[in-house]
Amino acid sequence: MSKKAIISAKAPKAVGPYSHACEANNFVYVSGMLGLDPATGVLATGVEDQAKRALDTIRAVLADIGLGMSDIVKTTIFLTDMKNFAAVNAVYARFFEGDFPARCCFAVVALPLGGLVEIEAIAAR
Repeated sequence: MSKKAIISAKAPKAVGPYSHACEANNFVYVSGMLGLDPATGVLATGVEDQAKRALDTIRAVLADIGLGMSDIVKTTIFLTDMKNFAAVNAVYARFFEGDFPARCCFAVVALPLGGLVEIEAIAAR
């Protein structure tokens, strides 16, 4: 197996000891992304803006290695409040054309930095 860590200059600095993504055997595993501004590291206000920023970051990380949102085969969404499910769905739907990737969504007690939503993805090369 070959494994390559991916660090993107277009993504916010990691808030822990992890890479933005890792590629192995033609799959790219994108770490969970919060709704952080890549320039300042500050969380966006509100769940919709946080979801948009998280998905923008995933798109930027994938673009750095020649992939796009259409290459995503699976996502996982973590919400601190399931009442935000519909709002995040509305944002999420705008990032994909055609077939949506497989997905699951969980409610969690808390997210790093007080985030309201975190999104991770798996893409296929």
